[in-house]
Amino acid sequence: MKVILLKDIKGTGKKDQIIEASDGYARNYLFPRGLAKEASATNLNAIENAKSAKAHREDVERRAAEEQRGKLAGKVVRVTARGAEGGKLYGSVTSQEIADALQKQYGVKVDKKKLDVANIRNSGDYKLSVWLYAGITAEMTVSVSVSAS
Repeated sequence: MKVILLKDIKGTGKKDQIIEASDGYARNYLFPRGLAKEASATNLNAIENAKSAKAHREDVERRAAEEQRGKLAGKVVRVTARGAEGGKLYGSVTSQEIADALQKQYGVKVDKKKLDVANIRNSGDYKLSVWLYAGITAEMTVSVSVSAS
């Protein structure tokens, strides 16, 4: 009997793979546990539709990330932090502060976890890498200045 696997099964196959299984294995083990369904024309068509929808969704997300990279690449994000006169900060500039500055200055919302920046404890310019999508990053500069408050 041909079945479509709904989950990865060690030693049997991967998700959405069509395999030939014995009738007893399919009816007594795979179907009751929700691990597979019969490879009928309707089920095969549903899997193909789901795959094409996923590919379309990924394509849209990739295009949006490319557009965001165009907006952000090479830009300078200015952040002001409290510190001493010599340029030493009283704390450090966090990725949340940088994400907020990006939102405020360029209108682009970025999750703080997607920012790759070194530990900033002094004023100056630092390289910033923003992860937008798999394989798509935008390189920016963070310019930190000190306010004497």
